[in-house]
Amino acid sequence: MIEKEYTLDNAEKTICQIKEVQAARIVPGEGDTIEEIHVLALPGKAPKQLVRDIESALMASYGLPVDHKKVSIAQVSNGEVTLTKKARPKILNINSELSGVQAKVTVALALDEVKYEGIAKGPASQTELRRLVVLATLDAIEKFMQDSSVFALEDVDLISLGRKKVAVCCISVVSLSEEQLFSGSAIVKQSNNDSVVRATLDAVNRRFGFLKT
Repeated sequence: MIEKEYTLDNAEKTICQIKEVQAARIVPGEGDTIEEIHVLALPGKAPKQLVRDIESALMASYGLPVDHKKVSIAQVSNGEVTLTKKARPKILNINSELSGVQAKVTVALALDEVKYEGIAKGPASQTELRRLVVLATLDAIEKFMQDSSVFALEDVDLISLGRKKVAVCCISVVSLSEEQLFSGSAIVKQSNNDSVVRATLDAVNRRFGFLKT
């Protein structure tokens, strides 16, 4: 059997040929190695079996061994969310309302041209407002993901790097089988809140790999 030429694009297309797979993203390592594989799939097959199918497909097609621990599967319901291309998030608006010592933050995102609105409430301190922006963003993304994963905010801050201010966010992604920690960042260009939203999207993208920020 003649092995195919290995490229990231070819390998991602090979993974997407598996029936349940809707989208795949490979994070390359050194040389021709693979650091991570992120897959969005429909239910119907156990994640462990999907991982084995992915390992077999890459080995048979390219002679490429893959550590199963580097493969992450996110399953969505067989409904409206069937990602066959990378979603392009657009920040529609970020609103904050103050009522005494309490605040309500609303973040609206357009994902695959559909509007998803997230809401978070809490104390109206300056530090907590940044956290509410992250939580509202995650709430919008969870609605887009159809509850396939749960997000938890670890921390968010604005730091100075040289002459620039940067939003840095750290979140946990919790599933039935594991909990993983990811970070994201975004240079402040328009506003602090806008950059916090973008840093949150960057952190989520490191886990799922289908958001083009």
